[in-house]
Amino acid sequence: MNDDIRQQAIRLYDRFTHEGLERRDFMAQMVRLTGSAAAANLLVGSIAASAQAKPLSDPADKRLRTATMKLSLPGGLPAYTTYVAEPVRGARGTVMVIHENRGLNDHIRDVARRLALAGFHVVAPDFLTPSGGTPANEDQARDLIGKLDMASATRDAVAIVTQLQKRPGGNGKVGAVGFCWGGGFVDRLAVNAGQHLAAGVAYYGPAPAPAEAARVEAPLLLHYAGLDERVDATGKPWVAALQAAHKPVESYTYPGVNHAFNNDTSADRYNKPAADLAWGRTLAFLKRHLA
Repeated sequence: MNDDIRQQAIRLYDRFTHEGLERRDFMAQMVRLTGSAAAANLLVGSIAASAQAKPLSDPADKRLRTATMKLSLPGGLPAYTTYVAEPVRGARGTVMVIHENRGLNDHIRDVARRLALAGFHVVAPDFLTPSGGTPANEDQARDLIGKLDMASATRDAVAIVTQLQKRPGGNGKVGAVGFCWGGGFVDRLAVNAGQHLAAGVAYYGPAPAPAEAARVEAPLLLHYAGLDERVDATGKPWVAALQAAHKPVESYTYPGVNHAFNNDTSADRYNKPAADLAWGRTLAFLKRHLA
């Protein structure tokens, strides 16, 4: 499979997972691109995230405490299912991990554990909780994400942040890290959370309207993929607006990599050098602002 066909396939997959291209049309175009149904299915399998991929952290790591629990919110708001990970020997500030458009899955739990191993108390909410929770079928999860009431989800996320600020033994500082849909949600959270949010890190997240930049108070670290034309088209004006409003923002674009370059469960989109560089920057940023 040559690189040009592979890149066309990745763009098609992005249209399917983010722009509403129907699965039937997506697979028909993939077959035309690759020459056969077998080749199309093989290529899709290498682009899509794999639920069978081995995590980079051990769920049974004795250095961590992990649990799935409900987080109650005040004012009659829904209680959210969350995955919690923290180091046994204490934690710095708290980090909320915001999932992709496939919901709270094993990959996001793995990311949460990696952050906990770096010394943070980590909470990964399932933002599909009001819709019945993340389903096993990721197509269904994406459909539910598309139907989510974003105003209500943002309101609930701000409430989660304010609850986490009160964590016993914590230092009152809460940051957020999000990927893809969750990356865009981090920007949205920064617009709405004011001083409650101490730091935000967005990986290849579609950005809000530039006019919203004036409302941001938290320092932001924004990671973009050089080949991700869809997201980059929103990211560039967003970064420019943040800078013009004199907001604390760091922005990096990683040349030659695709959307979801940090997701190690996607063989054809994961880029280890870019992922490692972005992860190192993420940890340094969070340690600086949540210590």
